[in-house]
Amino acid sequence: METPLLEQAYNPESFRKLGHQLIDLLADRLGSLKAGEGDVLHFRLPEAERAFWQQYLLDQEAPPLAQTVLEHTTQVHHPRYMGHQVAPPLPLASLAALLGASLNNGMAVYEMGMAPSAMERLVTDWLCRRAGYGSQARGFLTSGGTLANLTGLLAARRARGNSDIWNEGYSGKEAILVSEAAHYCVDRAARIMGMGQAGVLKVPVDSDFRMDTAQLGPIYDRALAEGLEPLAVVGSAPCTATGSYDPLDRLADFCEAKNLWLHVDGAHGGAAFLSQKYGSLVRGIERADSVVIDGHKMLGMPVLSTALLFRNGADSYTTFSQEAEYLLTETEEEDWYNLAKRTFECTKLTSSLTWFAVLKGYGEAIFTEYIDRQYDQGRQLAELIRQRPGWELACEPQSNILCFRLHPKGIDPASCNRLNRRIRQQLLEEGKFYIVQTKLNGTVYLRTSLMSPFTTRRHLVELLDAVEAMA
Repeated sequence: METPLLEQAYNPESFRKLGHQLIDLLADRLGSLKAGEGDVLHFRLPEAERAFWQQYLLDQEAPPLAQTVLEHTTQVHHPRYMGHQVAPPLPLASLAALLGASLNNGMAVYEMGMAPSAMERLVTDWLCRRAGYGSQARGFLTSGGTLANLTGLLAARRARGNSDIWNEGYSGKEAILVSEAAHYCVDRAARIMGMGQAGVLKVPVDSDFRMDTAQLGPIYDRALAEGLEPLAVVGSAPCTATGSYDPLDRLADFCEAKNLWLHVDGAHGGAAFLSQKYGSLVRGIERADSVVIDGHKMLGMPVLSTALLFRNGADSYTTFSQEAEYLLTETEEEDWYNLAKRTFECTKLTSSLTWFAVLKGYGEAIFTEYIDRQYDQGRQLAELIRQRPGWELACEPQSNILCFRLHPKGIDPASCNRLNRRIRQQLLEEGKFYIVQTKLNGTVYLRTSLMSPFTTRRHLVELLDAVEAMA
């Protein structure tokens, strides 16, 4: 008798066979990437890629899906991957993510995610301790830095604002102060909150693209004179474009003097407090009211998994006040295990499994080793660039992010911008290297985020040689 489709789809032996095939494929691919074999990507124009997959759906003799996907996407483990700030996930973390995807526990309430809810408490308590917070601190995991930054700023409004906007609606003129080099998601969060363009007070940066704290006082005073109500200062640790860290200790001094909330967008590099070598970059982070750290950037987690930490844990409970009697019950003790009370998400990923598995398997040292190695490489690439004539650095590297450009003698600024854009586009189309570009004060720079643990000095030299050859 023919097997019904549902019975076939949930067949344990079919799952076992497919799972073994997939793990073997990924393990083989990891070995080849570690050796630097093949290209980082095979670039195709969007319409061509869409047409390919449209035909794939119709092709009855199409090659296996997993193998085909690997041939049509970017390989973040490759030693010549130097593009966006996405971690080459630790294989153990990827396996834990598979476990979480198989369980599919929603985690809105405790009974829908008992083990991962307890793990989340342990993981975030560990992060709070390492950030320098006291026993009253709390945190949780959420889906990405954008959502975490928005949640942190909502908590700032609840704690420092003069109106009950959650229940009465927004009719005021609130504002936040943020570096002009900060990630665009902070600006987006403020606009979602109703502050508009006028409520995002951009603070200029210095020559190293760090917030110029001397400008905070005048901008704050001008905001008050214009009838605005400043709530918070947002520090970048670091900013996305150049990897530069704002001086968090000075931001904390200012916020304490003005009774403002200090929120730190440490999505990329807030976890530098795990490094003895680079921990000074985040000096003062222990004084922040809230901190965002992406696990899927410098901590080797699969996307998306972000920690939002609060120095005063009570602030994490007052951000959202909403009744959902069929889900949540009132308790006299701290209700840390019903996570829907503190997050936007009512169905939440079991991402704590990945953090917990890595901590259990390797301990904290795995994170320290990775951060130190990749930040060291940023400085190594800068030194290689300084040794070559006709090159410029945008600023000295503070992290594993580096901005630089080829600037041949005698070329005018507009032509130099066009040259570097064309170099980056040709690198993309050739696929041997993957880097990106950014624009700083009207100048186009090539930009690398050195994310792969397999990148060596040889690969950095090869990149510079390739750029010079194209020029």
